[in-house]
Amino acid sequence: MADVLPLVEARLHSALGEPDARAAVTFLGTDRIEVLRFPAAGQEGDVVRYATLGMSAQPMADPTAVLADPVKGPRAELVLSVRAGMADTDKVLRPLAVLAASPQVEGVVVAPGASLDVGEPLWPGAPFTSVLVAEPGGLVEDLELDAPLDPVRFLPLLPMTPNEAAWKRVHGAPALQERWLNHGTDLRDPSRRSVPLD
Repeated sequence: MADVLPLVEARLHSALGEPDARAAVTFLGTDRIEVLRFPAAGQEGDVVRYATLGMSAQPMADPTAVLADPVKGPRAELVLSVRAGMADTDKVLRPLAVLAASPQVEGVVVAPGASLDVGEPLWPGAPFTSVLVAEPGGLVEDLELDAPLDPVRFLPLLPMTPNEAAWKRVHGAPALQERWLNHGTDLRDPSRRSVPLD
């Protein structure tokens, strides 16, 4: 069976350009997770992107399953986009790797609409400790793999303030995203305030 990660990295390069930095994190009992940093370029010259590489090496298993299927199951990588130069966002590498390792460590399936919490600021001084997993397909197209493997989906992450995360738990992800849209929230601003929630 083909190694998935070189194909994933090639897809990231074709969509986002060449990374200018990468960091690797290994957690006890898990595969190595890399985080690639793609510098601001092109039309959106002030946006830097961080993408995980390694989460898709194994399919995510249903936590209720007795045995994890080594072949079938959803595969994904995470992509975070933030405005460059406004905060020390390069410190997000380790929290991103923690989130990418969560399917292996905690047996969770990461899917659109989910909240992921790292329990600490995503980077120094960040008003966010969690992210909302958004729908894939916009920035980086799904990577089709040979059957019976599921495609790799590249899931955008939208940072949430604690108040937004609490509101989302009650009202749901679509309602929070609609509120962001209605208020013209710049979700790439690394120091933005919470959207009005009353």
